[in-house]
Amino acid sequence: MAESWTTVKAHDVKAGDTVRTPSGQVVVVSRIEAPFLGMSNMVAFIEDTPDRWFKQPVTSDSDVEIRN
Repeated sequence: MAESWTTVKAHDVKAGDTVRTPSGQVVVVSRIEAPFLGMSNMVAFIEDTPDRWFKQPVTSDSDVEIRN
């Protein structure tokens, strides 16, 4: 079965979502830092798993995809 993705705004993402960002990075979101670096229009998706620690900042109104 093929993967299914839904487009949403970055500010609608919640912890636990698997997100594909505009840059193509796939992040299993453990937590969200908002505002990011004190900028209200930025969020950072953080993946913190035994396999990887990764942080991807995006603007809060960016289109991202969530895996269904």
